[in-house]
Amino acid sequence: FLTHLHLIGESKDKTIIRFNDYSGKGEITTFTSYTFRILGDFTQIENLTIENDAGLVGQAVALHVEGDCCTITNCNIIGNQDTLYASGQRSRQYYKNCYIEGTTDFIFGGATAVFDTCTIHSKRNSYITAASTPENSDFGYVFRNCKLTAESAVTRVYLGRPWRDYARVVFINCEMGSHIL
Repeated sequence: FLTHLHLIGESKDKTIIRFNDYSGKGEITTFTSYTFRILGDFTQIENLTIENDAGLVGQAVALHVEGDCCTITNCNIIGNQDTLYASGQRSRQYYKNCYIEGTTDFIFGGATAVFDTCTIHSKRNSYITAASTPENSDFGYVFRNCKLTAESAVTRVYLGRPWRDYARVVFINCEMGSHIL
């Protein structure tokens, strides 16, 4: 895999990577439905939008990250169900000033990931996270100084549900809208 890759977009409004695969489309599964996949370590992406625009068809990953020490800065990550797959048992990921939106379990996987000063936007009544933190990991998902927003009709959103037995998700100093239960 390529390592130390650095992708910089002109802006997240003008640099858009978009695709529309989804689980159940031919032989595609949740784990192969991604618009963009990062396997290499020390990857950095900045100032762009990654979107899965398949619509409300079930699992359709926009960004799938497995590489270690990956940094995603000032990006939009847009989809519906399963928008961001933060994966990899040894993967450590950092998201800074990102906008992430989805419907159900839209941030999921087993990585250790920090979301710093991000906007997490719920498009439907459902769950934000579905962590599958490995038993031997001290940390799962950490949301720090984030803002949790929702569409106007959304009134019942849970912070998360465990995908596996040792799921760990922490929200620190986050602003939570009235849609959060």
